[in-house]
Amino acid sequence: MKELGLIGGMSFESTITYYQVINETVKRELGGLHSAKCILYSVDFDEIERYQASGEWAKSGEVLADAAKALERAGADLIVICTNTMHKVAPDIAKAIDIPILHIADMTALELKKADIHRVGLLGTKYTMTQDFYKDVLIAKGIDVLVPDQEDIEVVNDVIYNELCLGIIKDISKEKYLKIIDKLVQKGAEGIILGCTEIGLLIKQGDTDIPLFDTTLIHAQKAALIALEDH
Repeated sequence: MKELGLIGGMSFESTITYYQVINETVKRELGGLHSAKCILYSVDFDEIERYQASGEWAKSGEVLADAAKALERAGADLIVICTNTMHKVAPDIAKAIDIPILHIADMTALELKKADIHRVGLLGTKYTMTQDFYKDVLIAKGIDVLVPDQEDIEVVNDVIYNELCLGIIKDISKEKYLKIIDKLVQKGAEGIILGCTEIGLLIKQGDTDIPLFDTTLIHAQKAALIALEDH
């Protein structure tokens, strides 16, 4: 079993899900008392968020690169960045280490292809929805990406940072998200990517008929299965 190096804490709310799903997947695959071999480096999200807000992505990249190097020194075989947004600096992290990064957008694209989804709506932080670092990975795989209008982008982003990252779940916010999802479906989305690792805390497949692709679950499950490939 390969050892997974998890860069978490962005936020810790979703990192809990990563740890749980990775171990549940290993247990399901191997049975008995098996659990995952993993090392968690949990950063202080307040520091990362301040760098995001001020546009100092290079500084946040340095923090996460240091975390990745520490995980590599500790024996990790693979790196899992437990957040969508910070994959913006994945290339910088990759340059600092000699072990592979399991990119969340690559893992999500595999699931979209498996489901024969060619046009997808993307929800996430405003950085993920408006910048190209995430969308370009999907577009390169032949998947068209739709995002909400500017007003709805602000709504989605506000709920993530001011509620979900703090563990606050509100029915009214769920209603807002479902209306935004409906708008994306009307534009032609065949599925919706929950492209922030906290959104799955608010929206579940049972809330809508449109197929949802929860990146936290996809990333964690794929990471566990890849860790087991040579087992």
